[in-house]
Amino acid sequence: MRVLGVDPGSNATGFGLIERVGGNLRHLRHGVLRPPKGAELSDRLNFLHARLREVLMDGKPEVAVVERVFLASNPRSALVLGQARGALLASLGEAGVRVSEISAREAKKAVTGSGGADKAQMQMMVTRLLQLETPPPTDAADALALAISFAHSSALADLPIRGRGRNSRRAMTEIVMGKTR
Repeated sequence: MRVLGVDPGSNATGFGLIERVGGNLRHLRHGVLRPPKGAELSDRLNFLHARLREVLMDGKPEVAVVERVFLASNPRSALVLGQARGALLASLGEAGVRVSEISAREAKKAVTGSGGADKAQMQMMVTRLLQLETPPPTDAADALALAISFAHSSALADLPIRGRGRNSRRAMTEIVMGKTR
């Protein structure tokens, strides 16, 4: 299964593509999409849409994991982030890629063991888990963490679970994603 992680931003959008083969993860590609500085918002959104479309055509992911929106203290920043996220989701929809959402806190917990991990911890763990030679940029590391988190949780969801059917499977997924009942 190929999983694309996407960490949306209007000035820098991280992406990371991994492949899960059995229980192993393999790094395929990562990067940061940076619209031209000073460009109008519509041009930045178009840039993000077009560049992510290129990544999708090259990488052919089966699923994309997009960071779930958080509440920002600045309404303008939240609005612009939402617009960037919308442009990215439009690219994913256009390509017919299934979309899942994970919060940054859930990804941090799944990758580092702590939902409050800082950027350096995320880079270190992503580098280690994917056996990269050099740490990826922070935005790309966050995107790779989203993909890793999804790949691990979906691998466990694929395991046969004895118990009460759907509820047992949901409970296992919640444990992996760091949720407790």
